Amino acid sequence: MPRRRIRVTGAPEAPLRAALAALRAGLGVPGDFPPEVLAEAERAAKAPTPPPYDATDIPFFTLDPPASTDLDQATHLSRRGNGHRVRYAIADVAAFVAPGGALDAEAHRRVNTLYFPDEKVPLHPVVLSEGAASLLPDRTRPAVLWTIDLDGEGRTLAVDVRRALVRSRAKLDYAGVQRAIDSGTAEEPVALLREVGTARERLEVERGGISLNVPEQEITEHDHTYELGYRAPLPADGWNAQLSLLTGMAAAELMLAHGTGILRTLPAAPDGAVARLRRTATALHIDWPHHVSYAALIRTLDPHEPRHAAFLQECTTLLRGARYTPFRDGVLPAITTHSAVAAPYAHCTAPLRRLVDRHASEICLAAVAGQEPPDWVRAVLDALPRRMAEGAQLAGTVERECVDIVEAALLKDRVGDVFDGCVVDVEEHRPTVGTVQLESPAVVGRIEGERLPLGERLRVRLTRADPRTSKILFAPA
Repeated sequence: MPRRRIRVTGAPEAPLRAALAALRAGLGVPGDFPPEVLAEAERAAKAPTPPPYDATDIPFFTLDPPASTDLDQATHLSRRGNGHRVRYAIADVAAFVAPGGALDAEAHRRVNTLYFPDEKVPLHPVVLSEGAASLLPDRTRPAVLWTIDLDGEGRTLAVDVRRALVRSRAKLDYAGVQRAIDSGTAEEPVALLREVGTARERLEVERGGISLNVPEQEITEHDHTYELGYRAPLPADGWNAQLSLLTGMAAAELMLAHGTGILRTLPAAPDGAVARLRRTATALHIDWPHHVSYAALIRTLDPHEPRHAAFLQECTTLLRGARYTPFRDGVLPAITTHSAVAAPYAHCTAPLRRLVDRHASEICLAAVAGQEPPDWVRAVLDALPRRMAEGAQLAGTVERECVDIVEAALLKDRVGDVFDGCVVDVEEHRPTVGTVQLESPAVVGRIEGERLPLGERLRVRLTRADPRTSKILFAPA
């Protein structure tokens, strides 16, 4: 999900807010929830379907960006012999959303939560997504509780999933958890995040999986002004991501064994894409011996080094082509794996923000119970991939366009100024067009010029910055 979350202050007619409002209108982004949806959400918030199992004695914690209130996951880690027990609670949206009701229909229309700088367009009404269904601290909530036992090397020994009441004890953020773990002050359930996370990272290496550590462009607000920066993920980000991957892999295995499910699949990259990546490595002066695999090379790169960061950004092109693959009645699809995960994988850990996850959880619950998935899940299974693809396309457009608008607004009075930057991409068939990443401010924009030295530092001049069209353009200085 997008990480660029800020608030835009000022009057609605302010140029930046006006540009964002125009973007929403132009993209056909859903507006307010219909009255019947809000009414159903209010009723559901007061009387969710109660789960049969009480796990409120387990001291869960959540780990999210500080401002997040739509909390999908809560975690508890403990030792189990020479291994570990991972308890991973996922918000039970199905406890609130009745199949075939107004809430369900609206969720199928929206598909994903969309994040804009000035507001969030949620998948579900706020009374649920940031209230009754969110795993907020010191609140008892219905959840889909995963219990995954790991051996000393982090390999899965046993998996259980059931509906349960849970109660988070603390809302933590990545920077605070990293400090506590590094200083040795973290309590054991949090401190074990490093042990479990690094064990799972070693297994990822072993199976040939890939986690791209690409610095992210972030927009932040300080004293009613906006700043752009680059954020390299902390180790704690990666450890926490491994728990989500672990759960998604366990879900996929349950589905495959049960014979019905919906996987997140990604075929192996075609030879042409890998060949292009090798040419990019050569242009960036990155040594990639033919006997070294793509996955092994990735782990040698430093995202703080501009040449490496440019190459890592190019590597994301190999992740295109991921899709949702449904199957039923024991007839398995031709492709069951996600090539970046290097294993079967399913999305099931973010149901407050992503439509498919609610359905995946129901299939897993049925698999453990030895039952068929509910009829309402089977009825929409084949239509979900198309809806999710449409939602992902819209979410990607929103994220790109929002950053472009904010960049253009920040730079609109600096046309003609010269900046230090690095060319991070050159179009294969148009070598005079590419992408430049500035050192400061942290802007990534289009550049046009006769000589674009990929991966090299150069001085660039801003030639256009128009918030109305959300476009910026640079040229070599």
